[in-house]
Order: sequence, then structure tokens, then C-alpha cells
Amino acid sequence: MQVPFYGHVRQYHNIKGEIDKNIAEVLESGQYVMGPMLSRFEKELAAYFGTKYAIGVGNGTDAIWLTLMALGVGPGDECITTTNTFFATAEACWVAGAKVVFVDCDPKTRNIDPKKIEKAITKKTKAIIPVHLYGQCADMRAIRAIADRHKLFVIEDNAQGIDGCGPDFKQGELSDAVTTSFIIQKNLGTFGDSGAVASNNPEIDRAVRRLRNHGSEKRSHHSYGFNSRLDDLHAGILSAKLKHITAWTDQRRAWAACYNEGLKRARRFTLPYEAPGYRHVYHLYVIETKKPELRDELLKFLNDNGVDAKVHYPIAIHQQEGFPWGKKARLCGKQRNSERNAASCVSLPMFAELTAEEVDYTIEKVMEWDKKG
Repeated sequence: MQVPFYGHVRQYHNIKGEIDKNIAEVLESGQYVMGPMLSRFEKELAAYFGTKYAIGVGNGTDAIWLTLMALGVGPGDECITTTNTFFATAEACWVAGAKVVFVDCDPKTRNIDPKKIEKAITKKTKAIIPVHLYGQCADMRAIRAIADRHKLFVIEDNAQGIDGCGPDFKQGELSDAVTTSFIIQKNLGTFGDSGAVASNNPEIDRAVRRLRNHGSEKRSHHSYGFNSRLDDLHAGILSAKLKHITAWTDQRRAWAACYNEGLKRARRFTLPYEAPGYRHVYHLYVIETKKPELRDELLKFLNDNGVDAKVHYPIAIHQQEGFPWGKKARLCGKQRNSERNAASCVSLPMFAELTAEEVDYTIEKVMEWDKKG
């Protein structure tokens, strides 16, 4: 059996009529950029988050750095985040001109460890950027309390966590802005790339709208800005998909429960940890080998047996050769948990359109490998 990692085509066929209808509406309108479909989706997205505003941009990376610019964060400032995530989180700070300060992750959730944040704060610190890694929200209550004590901005990197929440908070409730990515592999993904910023702050909304469109608020009137617009075709695709996101999350959680049950007796790896009361959306279902040297062995075994498992993210950001060190980044303390996470993680196939047979087969092969040790 072959078990794919992504279910993009299956998902498309399941709601093909809805997607095709919106695409046709855009094509027939003749308005493909900054048109009515984008406006519609932005209103739908704001309503979904429960925020006053939502702004479509070119991608999730732009969403972060345009938000930083809207908040006046740039050269001479510092942003605190984690290193066991996709490179773009830190890259966005660098593009905005700010310095990245890395703190270690929590050993269970693998999200930023609030206990480590306060030690990293200096007079130059302007923002904290928690990443909702793998689909589980960071501890936003603790992070907001720290930010309030030190008068810092909080920007949620929600590229992996749409539809998640904490036991007593929603995304966007405890931050200055939520940034997200709609690249195809995300839980809410378009057929290409795009992103968005959601916020209750009218100044953020106005600034990001201006920055994404060559600094323009009125035709032919420009100031400093960029070209980072979510086009109407992608907005139409996302509009069709948005109404299904909760049902898709519920199915992901059901498959995660199947994995948890089928893999609970494993000896050579650990299962994902879901914090009590949190709604983990399982953008990725990540297991970790107890010995890092076993990770590649497990990955090869699964791939050789038809299970398209992958690794996210095998090189922590501070270990990347291409990261701009010197004035651009510093580590606050040891990054033991982050480095361990990067060295031992394996992502199993996880998408709503998986079949029971595919999940059972994946469990069978993972446990077959486990019993060999």
C-alpha cells in the first residue's frame, strides 16, 4: 500500500463544485487583483477569527514582517521567538530589520517556553512571536502576561495552527495580531501561496493594507510599500474551503486519536503531547525517536514500505548555515529541547481525507519498525 503525505487532490474533488464556482465567478468578473472576492474573503476570515479586521497578503512570511513594520519594529529592535520551527519566522524579523532572540521550547508541547522568555528580554525587546507549532497553540495566557509587564507586542505565527484554541482563549484574543499562511500544504491552503493578518487594531489594519499595495490607500497615490497582495482567485478558493475547516480539523483529530491508540505501546519513540483543554489541529502528527540516531532509520523504513512520512524541521534555525548571525541573532541559553526536537522528529501522514485503511497500515508499519529494536 502507498500512503501519501498530502491529500490536496482528494480535498479538491470533495468540494470541487464549490471551488470551481468561486473560480468561475472571479474569472467572469474580470477583477482578479484587489477585487470583490478578496474583500469577501477578508470579511469571512475576520468573522471566523472573531477579529475586526483581516488583510490578505502574498504569503505567511510577508504577513509577519508587514505586521512588524506596521508596529514600528525594525532596526535596533529585538524579537523573541523559538528556533525549532520553519525558517520564515526568524527570516521575517530579519527582513523587517530586527534582531532575533531565540529561547528554548517547552519539552512537552515543543512550543515556546514562557518560563524562558522573561530572561531574554532587554531594553531593545519589542515583540514576542510565539509559533503554534504542529497545530497546538502556545501558552498565550502566560505570554500575554509577560508582554503586558514589559509593554511588548505579541504576534501569533499561526501558519500551522488555524482552527486551534486554548482552554480559555481564542486565537487573536491575546495578541496584537495573528499571522497565517495559506500555502497549499496548510490545513487551510490555496492552490499556491498566500497569507493573511488578522487584528483588532485599526492602525495595524490600515498600515498593512497600505504596505501590501505599494504604500497606496488611493489609486495613483503611493508611499513606502511593497507588492504583497492575495489575489482574487486564491481568495475564492480559500472562501470555498473556509466553511469546511472545522469539520476537517475534527477529522484530523479523529485520525490523531487512532494514531495515539495504535502507537501507545511503542518503546522507541514518543507520541505528540496535547495540553489539557487545548484544541490541537494536527497540522502535523509528529512522533520523536527516543534516540536521535534512530530517526533516519525509521524514516527510511516507512518510506521503503510505502508510507510517505517526512521530517519537520530537521535543522533548527540557529543551526542553519544561511541564517544571518552577528547583529541579526542571538541565543538566550541552551537550546537543548529545540535541538532534540529537530534531531528526532518524524511526521506521519496527516490530512482529513486519509482512509481508515491508510491509517491502520501506517500504524502497522510504525509498530513493525518499533518491535525490531
